[in-house]
Amino acid sequence: MGTYRQIFYQIIFGTKHREETINEKNESQLYKYIWGIIENKQCKLYRINGMPDHIHIFCDLHPSLSLSSLVKDIKIATNLWMKQSGSFPEFVGWQEGYGAFTYSIREKDMIINHIKNQKEHHKNETFEDEYKKLLIEHGIEFDEKYLF
Repeated sequence: MGTYRQIFYQIIFGTKHREETINEKNESQLYKYIWGIIENKQCKLYRINGMPDHIHIFCDLHPSLSLSSLVKDIKIATNLWMKQSGSFPEFVGWQEGYGAFTYSIREKDMIINHIKNQKEHHKNETFEDEYKKLLIEHGIEFDEKYLF
């Protein structure tokens, strides 16, 4: 019998000091680069999008990987690539932590649509409010002073 799994994660992380350093002109290059990393790790990307100061990734996690190693690999590789490409001259790095939230198959389309509509969504809600709401919805205790 083969191994079957379905592990949906929404991963969110921001730029260092939450500075707006992901320019809209080149963000699709960054998303394609991250997609390549995710596929090389035998994970499946369902949606990626973001704002100038943070990124949302919705993907399936391969069982041979830990979540922290996937995020670490994405951050290390993109940090280097963004600085070397010259396409993100303001970018200095990523924030230290990240948020990761699991979802069921029933929530899949809703999360994909939410990520797809990030730019529209953030006209009405700040990243801080969105992130706190996700932590609360998922029952995660947090200390505000360590959030941002």
